[in-house]
Amino acid sequence: MQTIKQYVEANKQRLLDELFALLRFPSVSADPKYKPEVLKTADYVAQKLVDAGAEKVEVCQTAGYPIVYGEKIIDASKPTVLVYGHYDVQPADPLELWKTPPFEPTVRDGKIYARGACDDKGQFYMHVKAFELMMQTNTLPCNIKFMIEGEEEVGSNNLGIFVKENKNRLKADVVLISDTSMISMENPSLETGLRGLSYLEVEVVGPNRDLHSGVYGGAVANPATILAKMIASLHDEDNHVNIPGFYDKVINLTTEERAALNAAPYDEEEYKKDLDIAEVWGEKGYSTLERTGTRPTLEVNGIWGGYIGEGAKTVLPSKANAKISMRLVPNQTSEEITKLFTEHFESIAPASVKVTVTPHHGGEPVVTPTDSIAYKAAQKAIAESFGKEPIPTRGGGSIPIVALFEAELGIKTVLMGFGLDSDALHSPNEKYDIYNYYKGIETIPLFHKYFAELSESK
Repeated sequence: MQTIKQYVEANKQRLLDELFALLRFPSVSADPKYKPEVLKTADYVAQKLVDAGAEKVEVCQTAGYPIVYGEKIIDASKPTVLVYGHYDVQPADPLELWKTPPFEPTVRDGKIYARGACDDKGQFYMHVKAFELMMQTNTLPCNIKFMIEGEEEVGSNNLGIFVKENKNRLKADVVLISDTSMISMENPSLETGLRGLSYLEVEVVGPNRDLHSGVYGGAVANPATILAKMIASLHDEDNHVNIPGFYDKVINLTTEERAALNAAPYDEEEYKKDLDIAEVWGEKGYSTLERTGTRPTLEVNGIWGGYIGEGAKTVLPSKANAKISMRLVPNQTSEEITKLFTEHFESIAPASVKVTVTPHHGGEPVVTPTDSIAYKAAQKAIAESFGKEPIPTRGGGSIPIVALFEAELGIKTVLMGFGLDSDALHSPNEKYDIYNYYKGIETIPLFHKYFAELSESK
């Protein structure tokens, strides 16, 4: 640990400068206008892997954005860790809500503000620098492979193809991912599961053109009003999702499991203060920790229709749209839930409008074993680095490729994230604490150390 801390201390500014350079690339995979910058980001990541000591580094082309691969095999008889991350980021909109430019990293109160600071550039780059540390101090105890993709924020559509075509190259004993969060730096935690995802878009179409709201209002169905009513009907008075069959395969936690989950540190007043809300909201009969980690949800991610520019324009819109995501729990599948939603949404549409449901992407829920060598290695690494045992938690987000890795490569994943729920992921003013960044670089080598030791002693 002393060697690790000395290396980080001696290279602190360079480690930060390199991350800042990475954050300056506007690698927004969802917007085609950023394509040149996304490709430059892949090249930057590849070069940094080379600089850190990786071999066989390649920018692997796909039908979309490339996947950056690199490896260091020190001994074929030793265990292998496959590190996954993504270099693409969410769009920065709405830009006017950023206090500083989203692609010009700025430090305020010890925190790095930039799009991708936490999700996932700051987190995956910790692994590159931890690898560099182990190479420079001659302490790499096991084999390591990197697979850093550029399409996670748009569904990882080409990753599955790449994994299927490169099973031998990607052969490993465990996948290690830092794209999740901890309860806090005072209360370190390890996520033991993630929810799945069904993401789709709905369109409600009425008349064949926008209409004068005075001439036609009250006589022709307004698609925006109809859409609002349809969306409102998707939850009942207890905030349960009101779609037939939605909960049929959901397994309820036992009383003991619920008690263990709710034992995690949580201050509801602080939670409300951080978000500037008067009260929490959600499915009746469940706590906030249960709602965000173990229960399925349905949320509107965006809604639009008609005139939304400056001033007034009195129109009855021809159509209205919304983007909707559903987070899924074990036993639910994205395919089945997407089908249930589509059938229900189409069935509740009045004859005065036409409805189209377009699925975008999805992923399956996963639960990671807590009795595996890899999980125990992560426990030991965090315990040594933080001075206390990590608390097992369930993550509310989705990383669809975790289920893919298990299905195609036959290996489990360890979710060892260093972000915080308050890091404003996908929102304006995304941040990542500099302390967390350095702490990740210090902790990751310990995971490799204990994973190698526990693997050899089994």
